[in-house]
Amino acid sequence: MEKIKVLVVDDHAIMRDGIRALLSLDNDIEIVGEAGDGREAIKKAEELSPDVIIMDVAMPDMDGLEATRRILKQNPNARVIILSQYDDREYVLSAIKAGSAGYVPKRALGSELVSAIRTVHSGDSFLYPSAASALIKGFREQAQSGDAFDSLTPREREILKLIAEGHTGKEIASKLFISMKTVMGHRAKIMEKLGLRNRTELIKYAMRKGLLSVE
Repeated sequence: MEKIKVLVVDDHAIMRDGIRALLSLDNDIEIVGEAGDGREAIKKAEELSPDVIIMDVAMPDMDGLEATRRILKQNPNARVIILSQYDDREYVLSAIKAGSAGYVPKRALGSELVSAIRTVHSGDSFLYPSAASALIKGFREQAQSGDAFDSLTPREREILKLIAEGHTGKEIASKLFISMKTVMGHRAKIMEKLGLRNRTELIKYAMRKGLLSVE
C-alpha cells in the first residue's frame, strides 16, 4: 500500500514530535520530513515532494500563510493543511486565500487531523466544524449587514467612512460644517442600523464594505 507522504512544519519541536508520534500509529501515513519555519518548509517541500503539508501559521522569519503561497506557486498540486491556535473567520479566510486545502485548530483530536490528511490527499477540502461554523456565521452577518448598508443615508455613509478612518467627532464636525451633536446623532443611527456595538466593529465593517483601504 502506497503511503501518504507528510511534511510537518512547526517552529516548536515538541509539536512536531507530538504529530510524528500520532501519525506513526497509522499505517497509511508516513512523515517524510520536518521544518521549523516557513523558509525551511519551502525548501523541504521542493526536495521531498510530500503529498500533504501540515503547516503551522505563527512562525518566526516567515509565517505559514506566506510559506503556503510560495509552495503552491512552485507546485500548484501541493495539499496544505493549516494548523492554527485559532478558528475565527478572519484566520480561516486568510488560510483559504493562501490556497490551503484544509484548516484544523491545534485543539482538535488526533483522529481529526488524520481524517483531514486523508481527505485533502483524496482531492477534497477539509474544514474543522468550528472553523466552518465561524465562516458561515461571518458570511451570514456580512449578508445581513449588507442589506442594512442600503438603509444608510449618503451623509451617514460619509460619517461612517470618516469614523473608520480614525477622525474624532470634533474633526468630523469641522470637516462637514455640522455640530458635534449632529455628528453623535448620526453615529448613533449608524450603529443602530448596522447592529454594531463599538468602533472596532465599525472599522471591520467599513473594511468589508470597501470603504476603508488596508495598506
